[in-house]
Order: sequence, then structure tokens, then C-alpha cells
Amino acid sequence: MSDYTRPKVATQTNVAKAGESTPATGAETKIKQNAAILQASLDVSLQSKNEPLALLLKSAINGINDLLKAQFGDNALQEAASQDNTPTGTAGRIVSLSTGFFEAFKQQHQGEDANEVLSKFMSTIRSGFEQGAREAQDILKGMGVLSGDIASNIDKTLALVNQGYADFEATQRKNLSDTPAG
Repeated sequence: MSDYTRPKVATQTNVAKAGESTPATGAETKIKQNAAILQASLDVSLQSKNEPLALLLKSAINGINDLLKAQFGDNALQEAASQDNTPTGTAGRIVSLSTGFFEAFKQQHQGEDANEVLSKFMSTIRSGFEQGAREAQDILKGMGVLSGDIASNIDKTLALVNQGYADFEATQRKNLSDTPAG
């Protein structure tokens, strides 16, 4: 073969040797810098003792969102967190959700004295609320954050829930006294 028909073969002058780097473009440099920043952040995060908790929180949020997705759409937990989380807003949701079961409770206790059914229901929801509140407070104490505004807001929420329960019970008792015996 003559030199004119021979295909060109790559030589070491036009191909980087193994282990050598070719000059990087601006985009490649940015990618490498971003990768280095991410790696440094990961190294710092892994050295932090709270990283397992952050991972647990992220996994829990993702798992809860997956389970609630069909019923409430994407990011259900984040949407719930954006609700009114003041003591008044939180207490209102607790009272509304728990007292909302009263009709179903009455259905399970048909034929029983209506005042006794109301007393049992109120005892049940109050007991459940108090247990949940104690557990939440214990968790916050364990985390060392149950003080200041957090403690004050929890106390306000507890008082508002108890007032909401008292108001609900009073309204139900008034309705029972206004209803002719049948």
C-alpha cells in the first residue's frame, strides 16, 4: 500500500495516553467543581452525628408521601406542614378531626343512653388526646427542645383543645336536652 491509500492510524501525538488528562472545557471544569463541592458536602455531612437522623427524616417523609400520594397528591406531608400550625390552628384540627367521629361512635352504641354515649365518647377522645400529647412532649423533651416558645405554644394548644372539647360536649348535651324523649 502506498502512503496515499493507507488509513490514518492514531498516534501518541494526537491521543492522550492512559492516565493523562486532556485540556478541560469550561463546562467540564464546572462539572468537576460541582462534583468536588458535592463530595466535600457529603464528607462534612457524614462526619455530622445528626446525618442518620436527617436520613431517617428524609426517608420517613418520602415513605409517608408515597403512601398518601393516591389520596392527597404529591408532597402531601409538605402540604400539611404548610397549614396553620399556630396553637389555634392545630387545636382546631385536633378538635374537628376527633369530634368528627361522634356520629360513628353513636352508631356503635345504638340503644344506649345518649348522655352515657356522649360521656364515653368524650372520655375516649380526651384519653387518646392526652396520651398523644404526653408522647409528643416526651419526644420533644428527649430532643431537648421543649422550652421557650415551643413549650408555651404546646401549653396553649392543649388548653385550646380542652376548651374545644368542653364546647363540643356542652353543645351536644344542649342538643340532647332539647330533643324530646322518644
